[in-house]
Order: sequence, then C-alpha cells, then structure tokens
Amino acid sequence: MSEIVPPSGRSAPASALRLRRWAGRSRILAPVLLLGILLGVGAAAIAGDGEDQESTASGSLFQPSADAWPVFRGNLLGTGVAATTLPDEPKLLWTFDTGSEIESTAAIVGGVVFFGDYEGRVYAVTLEEGKELWRFDAGTPIKAPLSVFDGVVYIGDEYGLIHALDAGSGEEKWQFETLGEIYAGVSLHESPEGGDRLLVGSYDNSLYCLDRESGEKLWQVETEGYVHGTPAVADGLTTVSGCDGFMWLIDIETGETIHKINLRGQAASSPAVIGEMAYVATYENEVLGIDLERREVAWAYEHEVRKFPFYASAAADDEIVVIGGRDKIVHALDPRTGERKWEWNSGARLDSSPVIVGDRVFLGSKRGPVLALDKATGEPVWEFDTGSAIMASPAVASERLVIGSLDGILYCFG
Repeated sequence: MSEIVPPSGRSAPASALRLRRWAGRSRILAPVLLLGILLGVGAAAIAGDGEDQESTASGSLFQPSADAWPVFRGNLLGTGVAATTLPDEPKLLWTFDTGSEIESTAAIVGGVVFFGDYEGRVYAVTLEEGKELWRFDAGTPIKAPLSVFDGVVYIGDEYGLIHALDAGSGEEKWQFETLGEIYAGVSLHESPEGGDRLLVGSYDNSLYCLDRESGEKLWQVETEGYVHGTPAVADGLTTVSGCDGFMWLIDIETGETIHKINLRGQAASSPAVIGEMAYVATYENEVLGIDLERREVAWAYEHEVRKFPFYASAAADDEIVVIGGRDKIVHALDPRTGERKWEWNSGARLDSSPVIVGDRVFLGSKRGPVLALDKATGEPVWEFDTGSAIMASPAVASERLVIGSLDGILYCFG
C-alpha cells in the first residue's frame, strides 16, 4: 500500500561537490521505447497563443513560463524552451541525495521541485534550498516525468498505476490502474463540455483519457505498440506515436482516431510542435519534420556516417531544432529544411533531452556532465561533472536548472 513518508532532510550544500568547466566520466544508461504527443487540427491553431488552443484556465501551459516547468519539456507543445535565464557560469546551489537512481524529469511549480526515483518515492523539495517538504512511497520504480496542474501532482509508475497527489501534502487523492508500465508524463486538456481531462500513455499499448477530479476512465485507444512519451495537446486533439511507427491524431472529446501519419520507424521521443511543424526523432536514425497541415513528413535528417537511433526528444524554436542521439552527437538542424547547422560530439550516448535557455542549449550526458553549448555554433561553453550517468532531462524555472542523475542526486544550478 502506498504511503506518505516523513521528510529526512538529505539536501547538501554546493560545496559538497565539484564544479568545473571541462570534465566527464562514463557510466551505464538503460533505454526504453516510445513517445506520445498532441497536435492541432491545423497549423493556425498550433501557432496561436494558449487562449486560441485551450481555454484561459490552462492556456499558459502552451507557452514557456519563467517561474514554472509544470510538464515534461516545459509546456504542452513539448518545445523544451525555457522562458527564464541562467547565469553565464551557473553555480551549484544545492543537492538532494535520495540514495536511489533518478531518471524521472522534475516538475517545478510554486517554488517547489517534484521528482521521483527508482525506489518508488516521489519527493517535494524547495527550489530555494532543496529542503524536503514531503515524500510519497509508490512502492515501485518511478521513471516517468512528473506533471503538476492546479495543486495536484500526477505521476505514473512501473506497476502501471497513475497517482494523483496533493501538491501541498503528498496525500494521494486517487489512483488509476493500467496494464503496463508507465514512462510517459501526464498532459492536461480542459474540455469545453465541462471537466478537465488527463491524457497518459502506458506500455499496455494504450492511450488513456481520465477525468481529472476522479481518475475515472473516459476512453481508451489501443495503439499497435508501447506508448512511452508524454502527450502534447492542441486544439482538442492528442497524438500518440511509438513502436507501431505511426503518429496517431485522436479527438480528445470522443477518443476517435482522426488520422495516422507514417513515421517510417519506431519513435522513442516526444515531438516538439512549432507553428505548422512537429519535430520528432525515431529509432530508424532519423529526425523528422512533419507538416501538420498536410499531415505528412516534410523532411528527414539522417547523419551520413553514424547510424544510431534517437531516444531523446528535440528542443525547438523558430531558429533551430536540436537533439542528442545515441551516436554521441548533438545535432542542430534548420527547422524549415532539416539541413544541419552544426554538430558536436560529446563522446558518450545522449538520452537526456536538451533545453534551450536563451543563446545556450543545456542537456545531460552518459559521461556524467551537465553541458551547455552555444546555440549558434555548438561550441561547449560550460560543464559540471556529476561523475554519474544522466538520463533525466533538465527542468528550468526561476533562473534555476534542476536535473537528477543515476547516482541518486538531484542537482540545482543557478
């Protein structure tokens, strides 16, 4: 039975660890498969502001927020772009040691960081100093990213349970059981028919739509493969892409499948939606630019020499699509044509999804460092050596970056 566990106060000051400009060590990483997203009916709806795509109650979730990172990739369109800034030379401000591996990407809301670990614990710690506020024990590994909407934390576990926790106390409000492991984050849709809806994928090959208040299942769409990634939402549609090699466009109100786009291979990443385009990478070694109006692949990028799959999700804005691959390379592409702008070899596999912060790109690496690259050139400009492999992706808010590593430590920089 899941239970609340009192705080133990495992935070540590920045002086306990090393900060340096260039360093790195190898560690082992473990992959999984799949992806989920949500796209609009047309490009105009996707390109518009939050109020155009959803009501004002959830509209801010479609744009980067300076003081919050409520979902995986920062917003419901999955762009991986931060609205805040970071210092030229970020300093380690604090650490929090869980004693167990951290693959779960954190959420940041209201000055609190929420994340999970392999021991099945969900933590809430202060963004200011890493002080533990509460923890919840799910009893099985937590690898999925966390989502926080209006005072409730949503998280899936490896037993296939989705937990809704009170963000202030950690008390469980409800749980919903699927038939497969959950590695996807939870997304939100406010229904015009009344009642908010949650969307989440499971390794039972299904996308679920749940009533936000009760956790009751409203509909279930069975795909032809695992659903690993976090759904994105726009204009009443959700999309799931994954091991069956298709991107499914599904009406959120009815659960009806509207269209399927052939991705030419299995996909492990969640797409980033910018204007008329969605960007997603596949296990067939490609990064795809998908035209949302035509509902077809507009361009495909594949490295001419290194043929390795992509697990991470891309970060994208009007100037660049950037993603790390299992070929150890960070690839920067033109969002209109897919032509390569630059590449940088990290020397280790990259499963951590990058985040664009101003004129830099931040991500983690199997070698252990948290990296910053110049967005225009790909030149490395900063690095912190954690000494352990990183699979989690950065969460960035309030001039701070938070990321966990497989040595069980959550790091906060600012």
